[in-house]
Order: sequence, then C-alpha cells, then structure tokens
Amino acid sequence: MLVTTFCCDSFNSDLCQTAGRVPEDGLAKIRRCWCNHRTAMILNASELGWDESSGMDPVFPLEQLESSSSQTVPSLTMWGVALCVSGTVITAENAIVITTILATPSLRAPVFLLLASLGLADLLAGVALILHFLFQFCVEPRDWSQLLTSGLLVTSLTASLCSLMGVALDRYLSLSHALTYGSGQSRRRAAILLLLVWLGACVIGAGPAMGWNCLEDLNSCSVAPPLTRTYLSLLCSGFLVVVVVTLQLYAGICRVARRHAHAIATQRHFLPTNQPYASRHSTGRGFSRLILVLSVFVGCWMPFSLWGLLGDASSPPLYTYATLVPAAGSSLLNPILYSLRNKDIRKVLLNACCPHRYSHNTNIQPPVDV
Repeated sequence: MLVTTFCCDSFNSDLCQTAGRVPEDGLAKIRRCWCNHRTAMILNASELGWDESSGMDPVFPLEQLESSSSQTVPSLTMWGVALCVSGTVITAENAIVITTILATPSLRAPVFLLLASLGLADLLAGVALILHFLFQFCVEPRDWSQLLTSGLLVTSLTASLCSLMGVALDRYLSLSHALTYGSGQSRRRAAILLLLVWLGACVIGAGPAMGWNCLEDLNSCSVAPPLTRTYLSLLCSGFLVVVVVTLQLYAGICRVARRHAHAIATQRHFLPTNQPYASRHSTGRGFSRLILVLSVFVGCWMPFSLWGLLGDASSPPLYTYATLVPAAGSSLLNPILYSLRNKDIRKVLLNACCPHRYSHNTNIQPPVDV
C-alpha cells in the first residue's frame, strides 16, 4: 500500500492536466500502467538494497546520471603523444617520396616501384597512428573506430614489411642478374608482386572488421585489442618469417657482393694501387650501410613481433606501446634509409628545391645500392 500510494502521489502532473482531453477510462488505464511500471521499478530497487528514507530516486538515481554525463575520454599519455607526432612526420615524409616518384617519368625501374609501395604503406601507417590518437584521446572511443584503426595498421604494416622484403629481393636480383634485370619484363613482374602484396595485406587487415576480434569476448584479447591473441600470434609469426627471409636475401647480397669484389680485385691486379684501395673503400662503405639497414630493420620489428607472441590481455599496456613505437619508427626511418638515400630520388628533390643549381644534370639511371 505504501508503494502504491507513493506511485500515485508522484504521478506526472503534466499528464493530469490533459485529463480534460482524455476519456476517463483511458486516463485510468494510463494511471494504472504508470503505477504498475514504477511499482515494479521500486520493488526491483528494494531488492538491490534501496532504502526509502535515503531520499534517492530508485528509478533515475542521481549518481548514475552524473556518472553518465561526466564520462570523459582518457587522459593523454606520453606514448600516445609520441605515436601521434611520429604519425604526422611519417605521413609528411612519405607523401614527399610518393609524389617525387610518381611525378618523375624516368623513375619507373622495379626498385622505384617497390619504393613507392613502401612509401604508400608507411603513409597509411602514419594516417592510422593519427586516427588512433584522435579516436583514443580526442573523442569517445567506439567499436567501429577501434576496428578501423587496427585494420588500417595491420594492412599498412604488413604491406610495409612485405615491401621491404621486395626491396631486398630487388637488390639481390639486380646484383646476381645485372645484365638482364631492369627490363620491361622485370617491371611487370614487380608490378604483379606488388599487386599480390597489397591484396594479401588488405585481406589480412580486414580480419578484425570481418569478425575476428575480441569485442564480444574480452578474455580472448591480445596485447593489442581488439585483435584476438590467435590473430596477433599468426600475424607476428608471419612477420618473423618475412624477417628471416629478408635476412637470408641480404646474406645472399653479401655473398654476391664479395664475389664481385674479389673478381674486380683480380682483374685490377696489375693496375695502380690506388684503384684497388678505392674499390675496397667503396665495398667497405656498402657493407657498413648494409649493416645499418639490417640493424634498423631487426631492431624495429623484432620487439613487437616477439611481444605479440608472448604477451596476453593481462599484460601491461605500457609494454605494448613500448614495442609498437619502434615498429612505427620503421615507417619513420624507411624513407631516409631506402628512398632519400637513393641518389636519383635525391637528385630529383634537389632539382625541385634548387632548379637553377641542379638543372644541368638530369640523367637518371637506376642504381644498384647494397
């Protein structure tokens, strides 16, 4: 009786003002429906420990309204800012590389196609990092935003890593088949290879959006939600396989380069001593650059690949950010190590910046960088 009295006394006064326009039986039905609904809500609240003397509204608690209205986005972290800044720099420098290659008709050798693919993959990685920062710290996170950023990151990083393997394969073939490599047939093969790389990267990156995620089952999450641990383990295993294959290709490059250096030294046996010294000096610089490229490659990709295999959802997020930053650093350093170090691309950029100084020499020949 107490509950019924409370319900009817607290009936909406605005609804009572409309009694003149509603039939009596209809108004009675509305009163009875409203009282039954509120009675059920109060009884449920009393079962959960609600006290009438507390003065709280059991149907619309004030604390719940305040907590829902005061829901804010997460606070900024050092790792989040680092990823956003690196994403901005990555996007800018890779946009310069892609524009340079596409705007220069003479840069159509297989190596430049691979460098353009690498630049596009790293550009998408930079965009994904910026979107991750915006969705994580500027707006309230949503399921679709997590799926978008994770899918874009997986696609871009997969294409970037496979493009790096393609660059290593190009260098190996250009040394071992120096007389025939670089023809139109080689360009077609490179284009087909890149098409397969991007098709596979898009299929792999679409996994989270197609349902292979842990949004419904949080226990299956990996160190990088919303990716499941099974998905990330397979992805990191594939990354490690690509890393091993790339290292094997660079080992083959070293063997071919040493064999060529030995043959050149034998042919120059009766030449002046400064010529063999120059050859040895050039070979030494080539090997030092190769060691630098391999060190950056392994140092950027190994931490996240191993952490993705060993970590789980209970692992601290700090470790995930600490291993993801070097992987993003790979996209930051790739334009410097592979594209901007290429003398032909560098010549085009210098000619664009200082046309009066570098316009006298525009002949471009695809180099063979070790």
